[in-house]
Amino acid sequence: MTPRVLSVAAIALWFVTIAVAVFFFVRGQTHVTPDGRTAVLLASDERNLVLTEMRGMLKTVQVVVDGLKVGDMKQVAQAARTSGMAAAADASPALMARLPLEFKQLGLGVHKRFDEIAAAADSGASREQLLASLSTQLSACVACHANYRLDAMTPAAK
Repeated sequence: MTPRVLSVAAIALWFVTIAVAVFFFVRGQTHVTPDGRTAVLLASDERNLVLTEMRGMLKTVQVVVDGLKVGDMKQVAQAARTSGMAAAADASPALMARLPLEFKQLGLGVHKRFDEIAAAADSGASREQLLASLSTQLSACVACHANYRLDAMTPAAK
């Protein structure tokens, strides 16, 4: 083989590798379930991590609502920040590779909106404005739970 043929083959292999990586980054490790949702296949510890994060966000919503109920905007801001973008920084690359792109976009959008709710509460937004933001936030939660479920991978699939 000539150096030119080897170079072309190496470049082609590089493009195929990139294409496969992009495909799995977008698709994640998923399959469609009988109920029509997309099952995201995760290792047991990854599944527990994501579910723990979701429960944390639900607790955040509850504390935000309690703060709005009594007019404590400091509580609203502090609670919202606990589920903001800083909370998303803990995700491992292996976990992120298993999640489909839309799931990642929904999740990162939720974290970003919690930071926006915190900033709005700090800047004097009204209860009505904050409730509207929280309603948008919960719409993303409902969309995610309507479209996805988290399944544990079988030992052979790991």
